[in-house]
Amino acid sequence: MRIPIIILALATLGADWPQFLGPQRDSTSPETGLARTWPANGLKVLWELKAGTGWSGPIVAGERAILFHRIDNEEVIDCVDAATGKPIWNHRYKTRYTDDFNFDDGPRSTPTISGNQVFTLGADGDLSAVELATGKPLWHRNLTKDYAPPKGFFGIATSPLVAGGKLIINVGAKGAGVVAFDLAEGKEIWKSTNHGVSYSSPVTATINGEGLAIFFTRQGLLALTVAKGEVRHEFPWRPRIDASVNAAAPIVAGNRIFLTTSYSTGAVLLEADKTELKEIWKNDKSLSCHFNTPVRVSDHLFGVDGRQEGRPRLRCVEWATGKVLWTKDEFGSASLIHADGLIFAMVESGDLVLFDPSTIEYKELGRASILGSKVRAASALSGGRLYARDGAKWICVDVKK
Repeated sequence: MRIPIIILALATLGADWPQFLGPQRDSTSPETGLARTWPANGLKVLWELKAGTGWSGPIVAGERAILFHRIDNEEVIDCVDAATGKPIWNHRYKTRYTDDFNFDDGPRSTPTISGNQVFTLGADGDLSAVELATGKPLWHRNLTKDYAPPKGFFGIATSPLVAGGKLIINVGAKGAGVVAFDLAEGKEIWKSTNHGVSYSSPVTATINGEGLAIFFTRQGLLALTVAKGEVRHEFPWRPRIDASVNAAAPIVAGNRIFLTTSYSTGAVLLEADKTELKEIWKNDKSLSCHFNTPVRVSDHLFGVDGRQEGRPRLRCVEWATGKVLWTKDEFGSASLIHADGLIFAMVESGDLVLFDPSTIEYKELGRASILGSKVRAASALSGGRLYARDGAKWICVDVKK
């Protein structure tokens, strides 16, 4: 009975974008009827609102859009009408987090909607649940105080995962590398391993007939049963230098799991049987992603190769072999969404780019400047509208035909 429960927990109505990387956490939307050419004078802006700091991406459920951001010394959950931007409710609480490198004081974790609950995880470990309809606070706990994990470089950024009636998080503490919490009250259900916390967010998958939560932790791959947190697979995959992060989410197709990171480490494709992992390919030449997660389209990967502070390039790579089919140099870091036979790229420069997922060559179909620079949050697509944010505003643009 475990597998149907997991599937139901991730199911969404229509084309909601209720969590990091979309309905199934694979950067793919079931949206159709999207425009394949854009007006020369830019996309129609449906609304834009002031945003605080943070790299948390917007999410959408029904006609409600939510942004988790920081204003002064508070982390704020703002809920607005998805079509008009009209405010509906907000919830806020105090935070004391200060970024050690003066990059951004967060939050960085994208919220998750499940049923009538919204779950957020702040930069200092504040885990909260509020009611989607009203913003009423349901429960709040601080994971930093409760589990005392070592402090990361840039605060906490992993996005909460709901699966099997549990809220599952890479906490990163001794004996509590991953912890599952009760949805209704936030009580601990199980905890497992000593894996450190990364900047990657987990996904779920059915592998060899079993429902698993798949993590790319500080150490590497960790695959756990959703029911009890039992370890099914581990695979070390992390940069050799300590001053590094694992940040892209795992990608799973069938029994194969793809991991990618930067810092002279690169990517690996693994195949899992019930007890072992087999390396299909690995290298630092195909698709070494700093923090953006690639998107898998059919038997190919599209993603950004290279460090954010360098000259990152967009690539198309064969899933099964790692062979690079084409490269678009100096494209820039970008979050990607696949929908209706198209790929949307929200580039760090503030440009939204539309391109064809061709395996022959890079085919750009549209480009519009919709935000300022330093766009690092993942975007969202729902109801023919694309939602994105930078460090000053969040915006909704029309991408329908």
